[in-house]
Amino acid sequence: MKLYKIGIITGCLLLWGGSIKAQSVEDRALQELKADSSARTRFVTRATMYGVGYTNVFDTYLSPQEYTGIDFRISRESMRMTKWMNGNLSSQSFFQADVSYTRNHTENNNAFSGLANWNYGLHYHFPITSNFKLLAGGLIDLNGGFVYNLRNGNNPAQARAYINLDASGMAIWDLRIKNYPLTLRYQVNLPFMGMMFSPHYGQSYYEIFTLGNRDGIINFTSLHNQPSLRQMITADFPVGKVKMRLAYIWDAQQAKVNNIKTHAYSHVFMVGVVKELFFIK
Repeated sequence: MKLYKIGIITGCLLLWGGSIKAQSVEDRALQELKADSSARTRFVTRATMYGVGYTNVFDTYLSPQEYTGIDFRISRESMRMTKWMNGNLSSQSFFQADVSYTRNHTENNNAFSGLANWNYGLHYHFPITSNFKLLAGGLIDLNGGFVYNLRNGNNPAQARAYINLDASGMAIWDLRIKNYPLTLRYQVNLPFMGMMFSPHYGQSYYEIFTLGNRDGIINFTSLHNQPSLRQMITADFPVGKVKMRLAYIWDAQQAKVNNIKTHAYSHVFMVGVVKELFFIK
């Protein structure tokens, strides 16, 4: 009986050791694949995340009060290396959309707001160590959305539409905690030049789209009238055969155009799944 138990324990240890060895071989193969300059241009990382957080919305076109409440958000990201600049340039496509429900501080009115944002950009890689690198580049940043005030009569809603060129930077750190792989990333996007749609203070959308009073509704923006910033921290880690991602997004969008002050400050925590794909061609 004792020999029987010893045999079972020995077999389990061998299977466990074999699985660890197979996992380590798989990790080494994946690292070699990523390091191969001819193959890594076909290696794509995609992530889909869902999140919830806090938001503060302010728009003097609709109300002189700030509205605070809950923010629901979804995002989808794709990153891959390119063949440009000796294979040191990566492309990033990032889409996010959020809907928020807010209330003013006097507790007598509510508002809905939403924004869809899509970024596409390129980053140059600066390896610092074997597992840590810095990235720098630029993005094209498209935004469209709305704010709807439930109490207003004449001007119940305000449209959001603007496009920016952003400076962007990242820091990516691949590490292990007791042989457990973890990838940390910090990214910051700073818009420095763009165009924004905005009515004049007190001007109705009836005047713009029916009467044709469109002078001055498209405005140049930069740091002087649109000091905004987007920051994101992510952590990628395996759970079984699935790679998970936790993220924190601090999104601060603000502007002062045509005597209208606006801002939308959001703190959002997100969770999602990361897929790593290798295209044959």
